[in-house]
Amino acid sequence: MTDGPVTGRRRARPAGLLLVAAAVAWSWVVTRWGGMQATTATMGLGLPAFLGVWTLMMAAMMLPSTAPVAALYARTITVHRSRRMVAFTVAYLLVWAVAGLPAYALAMGLGRAATAAGTAVAAAVFAVCGVYQFTPLKDRCLARCRSPIGLMLRYASYQGRSRDLRAGAHHGAFCLGCCWSLMMLLAAFGLMNLWAMVVLAVVITAEKLAPAGRLVARAVGTVSFALAAAVFWVPTLAPGLTGGGMAGM
Repeated sequence: MTDGPVTGRRRARPAGLLLVAAAVAWSWVVTRWGGMQATTATMGLGLPAFLGVWTLMMAAMMLPSTAPVAALYARTITVHRSRRMVAFTVAYLLVWAVAGLPAYALAMGLGRAATAAGTAVAAAVFAVCGVYQFTPLKDRCLARCRSPIGLMLRYASYQGRSRDLRAGAHHGAFCLGCCWSLMMLLAAFGLMNLWAMVVLAVVITAEKLAPAGRLVARAVGTVSFALAAAVFWVPTLAPGLTGGGMAGM
């Protein structure tokens, strides 16, 4: 027996809601920061404000690639689906919000180091990303994001009122493990460089959803190595650390 159109729409709804949330986040980012030049360090924000902006950025960039997993998880829920999916999504984003703490510290550290040796710091950032793209940990986290059936079986065993929060946080941890090095590139390109955000969001989505996602990850690693070398001759490749004049959008 095949599912009827109503059931199909209900199963698609969680993915659609995440895409709407991502669109709202993108709209805020573009409206609030669209005219900015590529900025350095923490954009002059204190920690609370930085965490708020960071979380909105992560919602914009990460929710589209997470929508298929959310839709799959929703299929395991029989009652209170909307409320439980909100919990799943909030926990997922909370992982990225917490990741904003080391991101803030890193942005401050890189910004200070860049005042003395911006090109070398940018090359190091590109090189770290390039190396990580080829590591077993990257492969493991990416595999979980690309084939989440095993995760669904794990989440089905969760009990109690916190099960959706646990599932969202667990999946968020794998996404963080998969994508943290790509987010670090924002320090080089400019933390609120909208072109960089769009390109990285497309890369992340392709890594997770495209049939050749692992090859995309390897290609990004290779490009990162190339940028690590090229930035010494073309410092404007890393305007966020070398003071280049690349516009945010």
